[in-house]
Amino acid sequence: MVTRTGEGAPRVATESRPIPPGSVDLADFVGESMLLLGAGATVLLQLAERGVGHGVAEHSTTLQRPLDRLRTTMTYVYAVTLGSPEEKQQIVRMVNKAHVPVHSETYNAFDPELQLWVAATLYRNGAEMYSRMFGELGDNDLEHLYRQSAVYGTALQVKEHMWPATRADFEAYWDEKIASFEVDAKVRAFTRHLLSGGDAPLAVRALMPVQRFMTIGLLPQRLREEFALPWSRRDQRRFDLFWKVFPPLYRLVPRPIRQLSATYYLRDMRRRMAAQQHLI
Repeated sequence: MVTRTGEGAPRVATESRPIPPGSVDLADFVGESMLLLGAGATVLLQLAERGVGHGVAEHSTTLQRPLDRLRTTMTYVYAVTLGSPEEKQQIVRMVNKAHVPVHSETYNAFDPELQLWVAATLYRNGAEMYSRMFGELGDNDLEHLYRQSAVYGTALQVKEHMWPATRADFEAYWDEKIASFEVDAKVRAFTRHLLSGGDAPLAVRALMPVQRFMTIGLLPQRLREEFALPWSRRDQRRFDLFWKVFPPLYRLVPRPIRQLSATYYLRDMRRRMAAQQHLI
């Protein structure tokens, strides 16, 4: 579990015992590197929303600088969940400043409805990855985490009342969104380039088949079809086998090692802030 020091910096507990019911915090999701396995599916879920998809395809530098865009996304996630209040305020100001020029006929980076969907995908990814790795959570933990996860959107332009009032309301909102998406040729083309690695270094592109496989496997079938991403019965068997074999191995890894990604990005964020370097 991740706890906090007086300065707001995360301190990673060294024990590897299961977290007892009623004590799971959003930091337990965010600190785990397992979330990166679901990052690709989370991005595609966001792109399926037409406004977000067009905004990213038209304005994002993800294809040219995929690692840098991953860094900025994870910096935001870690800052608003694990950072100090001052760090959270600073990263939000930077995100808002970066969003000012990002708009078109179909997209406005300040649109709270689009930000709500992005926040919903971040919550859903955390919940699904955690349950796959550690087992289903109890109602108290799920409710606590659901309430906390609103921060992904409310840190920006999403109003508190926009976050669905109950988890049942969220599921209805989620199902309605998934059923309504229609992915067009522009977003499909962008997605194909994205899943090939864009202009990432060769070592990263070499790992893209694994990331592509995990991304497609975690998507709802309807969105696989909307994105025109192939998925066979053999793929599904391999995917199911992975999720039988990998979680027990992952749980054997000490938490400080499992949470190296959070440690790295937070240190990088603080170093850049101290040096007044570009963050977003």
